[in-house]
Amino acid sequence: MDVKKNKKYSDKERWMCIYPAYVNSKKTIAEGRKIPKTNACEDPNYQEIRDVLAAAGFTVGVENKVYSREKSHEPTIRGRIRVHFKNDDGTPLNPKFPNRDSILLYCGEMIPKLKTRVDKANKPHGSGENPGGGGGGGKKKGKKR
Repeated sequence: MDVKKNKKYSDKERWMCIYPAYVNSKKTIAEGRKIPKTNACEDPNYQEIRDVLAAAGFTVGVENKVYSREKSHEPTIRGRIRVHFKNDDGTPLNPKFPNRDSILLYCGEMIPKLKTRVDKANKPHGSGENPGGGGGGGKKKGKKR
C-alpha cells in the first residue's frame, strides 16, 4: 500500500488531463472552457497543446479520447493530452507552473504564437496571388488613343 502512495504523481494515469475545449475561446464555460475567454485561443487542437507543453519542458502523452461535452466526434476534435507536472511529493516540477490553471493559461497564451498559426495569419487569401485577378493583357478600358 505504501508503494502506491509513493507513486502518486509519477503514475501516468494520475497526470493532469487537458482537452482542447479547455482553452478554446469559441466554447462557453458550460461547453468546457476552463480559462477566461480573453486568455483562450481559437480552435486549438491536441498537437498544438502538445507542442507548447513539450517546448516548456513538460513530459506529455497523447491519448485518443473525445471530451464528453463535445457534440461531434470528428477526428479533428479527438485528442487528450496528459501532462506530468507534479513530483511524487506533490510539489510542482516547474515552479513557474504551480497549478492546473497556470498551465492552461500558458497554453492559451502560447498557441497563437506557434509558427503554424503565425504563418496562416500572414498568408494572403488566394494562395499568394493578387486577389484582384489583375495580370494579363486583355482590353484596356477607359484609355483614349
